[in-house]
Amino acid sequence: MRTNSWLTGVRAVVFDAVGTLISPDPPAPVVYAEAGRKFGSRLAPDVITARFRVAFHAEEEMDRAAGWRTDDNREERRWRTIVAATLDDVTDPEACFGELWLHFARPSAWRCDPTVGRVISELSRRGFKVGMASNFDGRLRTVVGGMPALASLRPIVISSEVGWRKPAAEFFQQLVKAVGYSAPEVLHVGDDVVNDCDAALAAGLRALHVSRIASLAELL
Repeated sequence: MRTNSWLTGVRAVVFDAVGTLISPDPPAPVVYAEAGRKFGSRLAPDVITARFRVAFHAEEEMDRAAGWRTDDNREERRWRTIVAATLDDVTDPEACFGELWLHFARPSAWRCDPTVGRVISELSRRGFKVGMASNFDGRLRTVVGGMPALASLRPIVISSEVGWRKPAAEFFQQLVKAVGYSAPEVLHVGDDVVNDCDAALAAGLRALHVSRIASLAELL
């Protein structure tokens, strides 16, 4: 079977998680709004979306200033700060944060594109190592473990566990080490131009932005 140009010379395909293989379902602003209402918030989803973006960007800038270092504590602080800034009118901020933190740890909070399982299985059948690399925390392992289509992914490289977030070169060095092949033999597929593509290329890997293909099935 002919291999397409994206896979020529590649021995491992590593996918980003959120926005590439999985997406929150319902969308995060809807979940935030529902959780907020339980604790007295009256903010609409569109307001929540705008506030979330501002808070998320602020935390990204903090990580940039810190050289993209991270760990489990930093990831929890990040999301605690984002939730507090987004839902600043709730009566019990700690309980609201706790509910959202646990929600996104559940596999049922996420959906996976129907073609993903077939793509992963076929790439594995053809001899590629197929893994995942994500700016997430340990909750991702619970999510992946509860989604059969993703169960065979190895390795799973998570920023909070390796100590660096994308786009740090050190993150991709850890990824290459975990995969066990040289950087030019690893294709990183993701939805973020800077974190998933530019940074991967700068670290010597190959990269593919999902906008360049109609679906992940095009890899086949």
